[in-house]
Amino acid sequence: MLTGALNVRVFASEPEAAAACAALVAAAIREKPSLVLGLPTGRTPLNVYRELVALHQRGQVDFSRVTTFNLDEFLGLAPDDPSSYRAYMERHFFQHINLAPERIHFFDGSAERAERECVRYDLKLLEAGGLDLLLLGIGPNGHVAFIEPGDSLQAGSHRARLSRESRLAVASLFGDDVWKVPLAALTLGMAGMLQARRVILLAFGVSKAAAVTAMLRGPITPMCPASFLQLHGNVEVWLDAESGRGVDGSR
Repeated sequence: MLTGALNVRVFASEPEAAAACAALVAAAIREKPSLVLGLPTGRTPLNVYRELVALHQRGQVDFSRVTTFNLDEFLGLAPDDPSSYRAYMERHFFQHINLAPERIHFFDGSAERAERECVRYDLKLLEAGGLDLLLLGIGPNGHVAFIEPGDSLQAGSHRARLSRESRLAVASLFGDDVWKVPLAALTLGMAGMLQARRVILLAFGVSKAAAVTAMLRGPITPMCPASFLQLHGNVEVWLDAESGRGVDGSR
């Protein structure tokens, strides 16, 4: 289904979509073993990571030459902090596959100068030639990575003040205590996303339906950062029935 500038697929269930996404990633790696892969965190990609781990354990995908860039990290957290996104990725993905440690790229949330860390990250991505394949989620408020709604967007990686909605969404990493969630994060900018050669955005559940509809049908606006993906020429939006309830006009 083509909605505006974005290709949309609605799957019968989240597990079906996750299995299809993992199969696509594995196929892309087989086609280009040195793939540069952009990776999200949060609840949405967990089943994709589980499926990729299973494919790797069956010998169907080799990560040894893949390079990864994660999209965001909480400001003030060291990489080994159990609530950091780096620790999340280690638990759910990295420690289960043969990805070379030197090919893993992450923001350092504990860096003394956030702006310098963002410049470092953008340079590393430039050196890698940009992202071949970017996996994305979307927040209920339309954010992608930690690019939050606002009056304007920053093209490059930057420090972002987290909205209450975003902090509530990640509170499970902090013992379900939203007050322990950092107030800011480091995030890839919109330029790095739009320069990716292929983008797959995943959204599951009724809580994402309004954001998905705004992304697909609304104007391109910094109040819905995901809407800027309409400017990209190769984006696929993969949904389940609940998140896609507004796509065809149904209720």
